[in-house]
Amino acid sequence: MLLYYPIRSLLWRNTLLCVFSFLFYAWGEPVYVLLMIFTLAVNYGFGLLIEKTLPDKKRAKLLMILVTVIDLGLLGVFKYTGFICDTIISLTGMNVTPPTIPLPIGISFYTFQILSYVIDVYREEVPAQKNIVWLGAYLAAFPQLIAGPIIRYQDVAAELTERYVTTDDMAEGIRRFVKGLAKKMLIANQAAMVADALFAVSAASLGAVGTWITALAYTIQIYYDFSGYSDMAIGMGRMMGFHYLENFDHPYASRSVTEFWRRWHMSLSSFFRDYVYIPLGGSRVKRSRWILNTMIVWMLTGLWHGASWNFVVWGLYYGIFLLCEKLLFPNFCRNFKLLPWITTMLATIAGWVLFRTETLPAAGSMFAGMIGAYGLAPDGLPALLQRSGFGSIFIIAMIAGCIFAFPHKKIEEIFPKEGKILGDILTFVLFFVCCLSLAAQSYNPFIYFRF
Repeated sequence: MLLYYPIRSLLWRNTLLCVFSFLFYAWGEPVYVLLMIFTLAVNYGFGLLIEKTLPDKKRAKLLMILVTVIDLGLLGVFKYTGFICDTIISLTGMNVTPPTIPLPIGISFYTFQILSYVIDVYREEVPAQKNIVWLGAYLAAFPQLIAGPIIRYQDVAAELTERYVTTDDMAEGIRRFVKGLAKKMLIANQAAMVADALFAVSAASLGAVGTWITALAYTIQIYYDFSGYSDMAIGMGRMMGFHYLENFDHPYASRSVTEFWRRWHMSLSSFFRDYVYIPLGGSRVKRSRWILNTMIVWMLTGLWHGASWNFVVWGLYYGIFLLCEKLLFPNFCRNFKLLPWITTMLATIAGWVLFRTETLPAAGSMFAGMIGAYGLAPDGLPALLQRSGFGSIFIIAMIAGCIFAFPHKKIEEIFPKEGKILGDILTFVLFFVCCLSLAAQSYNPFIYFRF
């Protein structure tokens, strides 16, 4: 930032952003930064070729398919090789050791971002970027590089070539960044400590009380962790003149699973809608094909999140829920008020259990515990909770997480005159408390390595 603001030339600002973003990624991935550079070079070249051959639609389409295969092929090799090998070994009984390939951080995010670029060039929705450094600034921009949101090229194309940073942008960016940092440090990390400790023990040791505490803790953790990172990314982008789109809109206030996925990880949902669901025919096909399209999209959504059968089943689980809502209960939300929210939250919590557990049997054991198969509260549960970090700080974090999960008025709306000053004071206090939290504890989990 100290180097960025004195520079007035957009060329040098983009160059600085590109260079520092690659250095940032190289700090965590000193080898796999070369993979990202290769991805950038390949898609930059193909973007220019596709634009040049657009008059010949067949040739342009072949080029677009080829670069898509390359991008998804790289993602498949690094993310799904072990999963595919494990599945083949379990089905055939072969006595071989599957290869272990480390997963590059953020590969799912930046692969989808660069795919949106070449596909939009083919669709003639954006012109090909002639400056590879500027395309690199888009692909590797450090605010959203490792944890999203997925930034589509068409949403920032204009700001790559012309943007300004005002004092209002800077101030709003700082406020948004601190809000995200507080979500991560003060709520998500406190919930994560308990969730991680309890998921590590058997459901039989937890009973119904313990399994529900575990599930609820993870439900709060993943929302505030993910939305917190998105807020930080949006805030940092705003500080540099980028207006990234929202990624979360109070999803736990949803009254249907369909509404939940309109509010949760909106950048991913819109990506699959525009680049998979609609090209497959969307809903403008006969019912059997529409059902197939829906299940394909949700299977791919599950696979995008992780390379295991738990994620595949998790995706299909939501696909089935969405189909049931649309086919069997289309008026459920209209006829009832509170009940749709309760059923949506129960479906969401169950989904997070499936998402978090490592294997399907482990998920089944958690579900059994939640319905009381192992009793209400085994004798050893209090000691387990104490060791997990369950205490007043965790309870306060959970209460805060429940309160702020729902839409609420901004402080400026409550206090029209003093609201802005009070909001800035609160921002400073939150930042100070977050710094204390960072200094006081080393526990700071990064849950996106699986993505």
